[in-house]
Amino acid sequence: MALREIVLHPDPRLAERCAPVTEFGPDLATLVEDMFETMYDAPGRGLAAPQVGVLSRVFVMDATWKDGPGEPIALINPRITWASQDMAVLEEGCLSIPDTPRHVARPDKVRVVWQDLSGDWHEAGFDGFAAAVVQHESDHLDGRLILDHPEAA
Repeated sequence: MALREIVLHPDPRLAERCAPVTEFGPDLATLVEDMFETMYDAPGRGLAAPQVGVLSRVFVMDATWKDGPGEPIALINPRITWASQDMAVLEEGCLSIPDTPRHVARPDKVRVVWQDLSGDWHEAGFDGFAAAVVQHESDHLDGRLILDHPEAA
């Protein structure tokens, strides 16, 4: 495992739409391990591949590790399949835009399908803070940052 340098705004790679992952093997496993190490060191709760300069549809997250037992998860080729109409406004930070938190309104619950390191498909629901992390990191895979959202009240 190795720490990777976090790409900072306004690096143009952060505005790129990422390509789907098609190769599942040791290189992907190393990327995911490095991303977890980098995320925890930063310290963040989510990190998308473009934030370490890799334009692939991968993100890692652990929404609970700062408050209790961790729940690390790597999502490869994630796709949000459903979002609630109920919205939540949370203050979000971004490791690529240090010291610039922003209040963002997002659906309070989402359902996501994704692949794991073996290429197997999974589906799960996320709510509250974890739902915000999923949406924040999914935005990165589409070249969208918290600065692209209007400041919510």
